[in-house]
Amino acid sequence: MAHPVDVHVGKRVRHRRWLVGMTQQQLAEKVGIKFQQIQKYETGANRVSASRLWDIADALDVPVAFFFEGIEENQQEQTATTSNESIPSDLLGDKEALDLIRSYYAIPENQRRRLFELARVLSDVA
Repeated sequence: MAHPVDVHVGKRVRHRRWLVGMTQQQLAEKVGIKFQQIQKYETGANRVSASRLWDIADALDVPVAFFFEGIEENQQEQTATTSNESIPSDLLGDKEALDLIRSYYAIPENQRRRLFELARVLSDVA
C-alpha cells in the first residue's frame, strides 16, 4: 500500500501539471523519464526521489515545498468524517473540477458573475 505522503506528493504533481496544461508525456520528456513513471508518481505507487522531485519542480516552475503544502490538513481530513459526502475531500484532485475552474475563469467577468448566480440558485433548488 502506498504511503500517504507519496500519495499527497503525487496528487500535487498531478494538480500542478493539470493547472499548467501539461501532459504526462510532456512532463516526462522535460524530466528525462518515461510517462509511465510519471503515472506511478501521480498515483503514489512509486516514491519520488529528492533529485527527481527537484527536476519535476523545475519543470513545473514551482518550489519543491509546493508538493508538501497542505499535507497536515490532508491527514486531518482523512481521519475526520466529511460533513458533505457529495463534495470530494480532494476537490482539486478531480480533473473535471479543474477543467471547470479553468473554463469558468476564461469567461468574461460580467458573464461569469451571472453564471455564478445561476449555479448558486440551481444548487439551492437541488
